[in-house]
Amino acid sequence: MAKPIYFYGIHAIDALLKHRPLDGLSLFVQQGRESDSHVQAIMAEAEANGISIQPTRKDKLTQLCGSPQHQGVVLNARPLGFADEGLLDTIIGREQCLLLVLDQITDAHNFGACLRTAVAMGVDAVVCPKHHAASLTPTVAKVSVGAAEMMPIISVTNLARTLSHIKNAGVFVFGTALNADAKPIHAADLTGKTAIIMGSEGEGMRRLTMESCDELVYIPMSGNEHGNLQSLNVSVATGMALYEVNRQRTLAAGQA
Repeated sequence: MAKPIYFYGIHAIDALLKHRPLDGLSLFVQQGRESDSHVQAIMAEAEANGISIQPTRKDKLTQLCGSPQHQGVVLNARPLGFADEGLLDTIIGREQCLLLVLDQITDAHNFGACLRTAVAMGVDAVVCPKHHAASLTPTVAKVSVGAAEMMPIISVTNLARTLSHIKNAGVFVFGTALNADAKPIHAADLTGKTAIIMGSEGEGMRRLTMESCDELVYIPMSGNEHGNLQSLNVSVATGMALYEVNRQRTLAAGQA
């Protein structure tokens, strides 16, 4: 069994207690914060699930979780695990599935921010390679504001093989890149079964990942009077790409 770790932050702990309460072991609450309504709600959830509650000094909470951004609550709990890869077959069987594929996104803050956006934009699952992705750490949970608990995150051994598999099921795979043969994302048809691949800011997608794409797209940037930028933060770009998927699907649904 995996060793328990310390989760922190109101939204991350609230989501954990709602989605896998049996994994919570001990809740540490900052002394003097017990009257906060958000903290009270977490304490009530913990108490309802038989989780011990311990009043704790603020500096001790920081020491437990390794961050001062705990918002007065730290939960000792079993770590979040990746979803079973077999779940992917169920998801790609849906008529309008939407997958977010994160290739080489190793920074916990970027990974967590992408998960938060994915939940907000209706992504069915996030797929990432086993050896080129951030781990599901408490930092990822905190930055995702609980989103890490709210959707399947599937880790695969061979991403290129997985992409081939979902393509055989009718999923159209779009990779984001600034290549000469890429088209503006708004010019692509994103209304069917869709997978959007985001690569790292520095390296982009790996070669085999790019070769697995059906089409390459980019996010147009107009810049301003002082010039333009070469790239966007990957979590920002993810939000813009997924918003375009939602925009197209909303328009298509209105015309149906």
